[in-house]
Amino acid sequence: MTDSPSAAAAGTVRLGDRDVNRLGFGAMRITGDGVWGPPDDPDTAHHVLQRSVELGVQLIDTADSYGPDVSEELIAEALHPYPNDVIIATKGGLERGGPGDWSANGRPEHLREACEGSLRKLGVDCIDLYQLHAPDSDVPYEESVGALVELRDEGKIAHIGVSNVNSEELSAALGLTEIASVQNRFNLSDRHNEDVLETCTDEGIVFLPWFPLGAGTPARVAEELGRERGVSAHAVAIAWLLHRSPVIVPIPGTSSLGHLEENVAAASLELSESELAQLSDSA
Repeated sequence: MTDSPSAAAAGTVRLGDRDVNRLGFGAMRITGDGVWGPPDDPDTAHHVLQRSVELGVQLIDTADSYGPDVSEELIAEALHPYPNDVIIATKGGLERGGPGDWSANGRPEHLREACEGSLRKLGVDCIDLYQLHAPDSDVPYEESVGALVELRDEGKIAHIGVSNVNSEELSAALGLTEIASVQNRFNLSDRHNEDVLETCTDEGIVFLPWFPLGAGTPARVAEELGRERGVSAHAVAIAWLLHRSPVIVPIPGTSSLGHLEENVAAASLELSESELAQLSDSA
């Protein structure tokens, strides 16, 4: 019998005032198709969440728009009261019109309403990490971030994060308050956020990359290396991300217990210099 994988094998990073293991869990895929409605099997979603914590995951990332509401509700059903070493991070600022339909709403009054809703659904008095899901072109970015500053000052959130930002928007946010995390798309095939990642690395801001594998040639290289090593392409991509910067905390999501174990196993996957070079040069 083999030992279970552990997220602790990836080491830790400082997020706000706490240390967390450098492999998290993204809770978008535990909802229904199109990130809409409940999953076909809620019990399996509960088991995936519970198993992630058993495997050492200490950061679970969600959003009020996942479902909408469904992901947060499943997390509360499966994990509340939350272990002291687990951070539940959620986001506000996107609204849903239906499956696959997303629209930004960064109005301060909406963000306050969204945060209050997340507090209720998660069953907490204070959200560990609350992230502005995306900039809203109809609202000055400083106003949206300022709403989160007010909520933090009221004790409703502990730490502020931003998501889907460019360097200018991150700089604007940092001009207003301390930023604990940035969540942007970054993977083997999409590295256009290199400048944002560089700022996060320099400033010690946790960087949460979503969609870790990507597509195209880099994904095919990861698949080939995975076959050679007897692991999944996703595990190879996650291992590359962990090597890319000490502030990166991948948050791969899945609705499958088997895939969860494969993803967490990436925490202990050591890639050779040659393998890292192949992956880095594949873009």
